[in-house]
Amino acid sequence: MAFDIEMIKGHYKRMPERVEAARKLLGRPLTLTEKILYSHLNEGVAKNIYHRGESYVDFRPDRVAMQDATAQMALLQFMQAGKPKVAVPSTVHADHLIQAKDGAATDLGTANVTNKEVYDFLASVSNKYGIGFWKPGAGIIHQVVLENYAFPGGMMIGTDSHTVNAGGLGMIAVGVGGADAVDVMADMPWELKMPKLIGVKLTGKLNGWTAPKDVILKVAGILTVKGGTGAVVEYFGDGAKNLSATGKGTICNMGAEIGATTSTFGYDQSMERYLRATDRSDVADLANEISDYLSGDEEVYADPEKYFDELIEIDLNTLMPHLNGPFTPDRATEIADMHDEAVKNGWPLDVEWALIGSCTNSSYEDLTRAASIIKNAEDQGLAFKATLGINPGSEQVRFTAERDGLLDIFESAGAKIFTNACGPCIGQWARPGAEKEETNSIVHSFNRNFKKRADGNPNTNAFVASPEMVAAISISGRLDFNPMTDTLRNDKGREVMLNEPSGVELPPKGFDVKDNGFQAPAEDGSGIEVVVSPESKRLQLLTPFTEWDGGDFKGMKLLIKAKGKCTTDHISMAGPWLRFRGHLENISQNCLIGAVNSFNDESNSVKNQLSGEYVGVPEAAAAYRDAGMGSIIVGDENYGEGSSREHAAMEPRFLGVKAVIVRSYARIHETNLKKQGVLALTFADKADYDKVRENDDIDVIGLADFAPGKQLTVVLNHDDGSMDEIMANHTYNQSQVEWFKAGSALNLIKRNNA
Repeated sequence: MAFDIEMIKGHYKRMPERVEAARKLLGRPLTLTEKILYSHLNEGVAKNIYHRGESYVDFRPDRVAMQDATAQMALLQFMQAGKPKVAVPSTVHADHLIQAKDGAATDLGTANVTNKEVYDFLASVSNKYGIGFWKPGAGIIHQVVLENYAFPGGMMIGTDSHTVNAGGLGMIAVGVGGADAVDVMADMPWELKMPKLIGVKLTGKLNGWTAPKDVILKVAGILTVKGGTGAVVEYFGDGAKNLSATGKGTICNMGAEIGATTSTFGYDQSMERYLRATDRSDVADLANEISDYLSGDEEVYADPEKYFDELIEIDLNTLMPHLNGPFTPDRATEIADMHDEAVKNGWPLDVEWALIGSCTNSSYEDLTRAASIIKNAEDQGLAFKATLGINPGSEQVRFTAERDGLLDIFESAGAKIFTNACGPCIGQWARPGAEKEETNSIVHSFNRNFKKRADGNPNTNAFVASPEMVAAISISGRLDFNPMTDTLRNDKGREVMLNEPSGVELPPKGFDVKDNGFQAPAEDGSGIEVVVSPESKRLQLLTPFTEWDGGDFKGMKLLIKAKGKCTTDHISMAGPWLRFRGHLENISQNCLIGAVNSFNDESNSVKNQLSGEYVGVPEAAAAYRDAGMGSIIVGDENYGEGSSREHAAMEPRFLGVKAVIVRSYARIHETNLKKQGVLALTFADKADYDKVRENDDIDVIGLADFAPGKQLTVVLNHDDGSMDEIMANHTYNQSQVEWFKAGSALNLIKRNNA
């Protein structure tokens, strides 16, 4: 039986009435996205028409999911909200803090020792507030959610940008910061600007070496890393129905890499099969009863140009395998073109590591298809040129794969089986030799490949591909190996070709697991005490941020003018810094240390205007904060791209940053800044970015009249006595203005619950 089945029954009972009311209100057929959104309105049955890309809307999500790195800060905030228990089903998943080094058993044991304080905190706070806790080794949050909690037509938010993975089972699942999660857990509505709609029509059927991963790699190449910002991507067509549920999850997962709010598919037989295979026939039966409401209307898919803001069509019959990268997930190259691209750009053709897994591609089906390549290579007498690493997605997948002999196939090829956790995908990888910072290439089936992301080496060229392509490249050791055309020399000196991958959607003997790693919360947690030591280096109780003082921001020092791509990895690095995710003061020492200063093209080197010296960004920010003047960050396009980590907003706030002004934002980061009381602005004229000088004192004028749709004035006071007065836009609505005035959204929650 499914978790929280009564909640699902309640939603399915309400959904038809709410969808019909929305269809009547809008006077037209509805997309799947609209059906799910309008059935989760805070107002209940729709009374208002909400305009895409314009209207802020209050929703009531069905559940919340948090991974251990972000859950710490989310739960530290929830502890201040004054609530005895979470209002919706919520879970915490211990998957980010386990470092991949020696192999699953050793690495998990090490993590349980080194992270004991954090795991104990998460377990106890979950137990107290009615939150399910998935222990270390249970699996990666998004795979565990797909196996246990995702359901067609539902709405979920999660404190990880790849929460969107649950779209593979027909959800609207959105990555958010911890403050948003606190809203929902505290029984408040969750606000989102009504998203635009991008339709992707899939025709045909995948064949040969092409996999679901290639669909999203192709889409990323079309839309780029910001092309989906503010939009939901809805996949449909006969080609969509030909994909497995986990394949759909892969596609939705990497929708985060195009900036999409989320991605989703309509309910179909593959979802039903997956629900039944994962012991949720009760959900499948319920979904079958209202299946018409769990997909877009036929009229929408018959004439999609009328109903979507943008339309993409992909023929799966002709789609080719891709490798995306390096350093950005939207640089798409078909494998047939990789040799010329690599030579032209100087990418090393020799591949040292090939990694399969992560939340994106760690399903049973993924492992079977990769294993088929490995087995075929061994049968043909081929040696393996690159080191292979495997991260199973969950203990259920790992246990089943071991039972069925898949892990034996990988291990016979010399593969290292890591823990059921994120590992190398998020920089939790103790890669031998990475500290030498040698130029090299790796391939992986992950989702992101930003500089330094996997192993901390800025010179590692990481390329994203499907598990089967990663397996093939591990055998050839070549970035430009095309298994559709190229041969390899075996141990007998013969030229042979790899067979096309083969796999199974679901385990023929069914899934199995001895201990899935789940800890249910206490029925009554009122007597449970959550202890955080004042001497802890890992955890720190939060001190509320100060309220706005009612005046304009005057004399702020320029902290940094970030040049080019500035992701949340640049703003708040992961890897070794993950250990401080529950300690705001300590983790703030990584604030913006990866961002490139436009005035000297260096990272973590900015001018401290008080001393005239070049220092690290956190040191300069603290100096301005302690001097009582605060600072401002200036950024480029799509500032804050990447992870949902709210630390990238909380750290600047802690260090005295009062405002951020950029050419454009990634959605989640802009919201996180607003939630934490940082003034988030954009240049009305993007060219004004160039007017900002290194020694500027900066004012923001007009805050007394701060209101939705009203521009603010930014004054750049240059050290030569001249000044530039420029206009700044913002996207605040009235509720968000109140967050700013209160000093943070959490301050407002506390005030309302007092």
